[in-house]
Amino acid sequence: MAVFNFFKLSMLLTLLSDVKLGSWTQKEAVAVGGFPPQCSRIECPTYDVVYSGDGYEIRLYNSSMWATTSPIDDISFVDGTRTGFLQLFNYIQGQNSYKQQIEMTAPVLTEIAPSDGPFCESSFLVSFYVPKKNQADPPPANGITIQKWVHTYVAVRQFDGFVTDSMVGVEAAALSSSLSGTIWGDAIKKSHAGEITTQYTVAQYNSPFEFDNRVNEIWFKFSM
Repeated sequence: MAVFNFFKLSMLLTLLSDVKLGSWTQKEAVAVGGFPPQCSRIECPTYDVVYSGDGYEIRLYNSSMWATTSPIDDISFVDGTRTGFLQLFNYIQGQNSYKQQIEMTAPVLTEIAPSDGPFCESSFLVSFYVPKKNQADPPPANGITIQKWVHTYVAVRQFDGFVTDSMVGVEAAALSSSLSGTIWGDAIKKSHAGEITTQYTVAQYNSPFEFDNRVNEIWFKFSM
């Protein structure tokens, strides 16, 4: 229990922090396909690796439940994620219809619907993986939607360091480039055909006190 409470507090601190860490770099890069080490300490959703490519891997996530905020409009990924996480933190601390505390899990997801221009607001959905023991009956709450994922394909690119606003678009573009000309890239285009700009997700796994071997991921969800 102490480990879970420590992670809750440390994740809150990292999302509330005003420290600018964009210039900080990590000594070792994260290998693509490396299993996030945080998942050896707290619960994460389960998946199978379908394919490993150059700079990416394709995962098939098992059916699961997620608690998701309402859309948050903001010009900043960092600020939008902070706003959403505070709502989810209150939810798992017992501000739900069951007054039930829920253990922290990883990753925290931020789904991004990018804006049409550099000075326009994007839309963010921040999500928390519901632990297995709560999946049969996740507590409802105002402003929180419980989403059921069926088996879901995800193209994944891992990257290290502390996530900044300038970083997410660059990493998403790199994943898109790696997938270009593959069957996976074609499936992603088909799945996102109705979107003005392709939506993608940022997954964050670590507490702020972990300066080495930080793991973040860019996700493109798609259907086959």
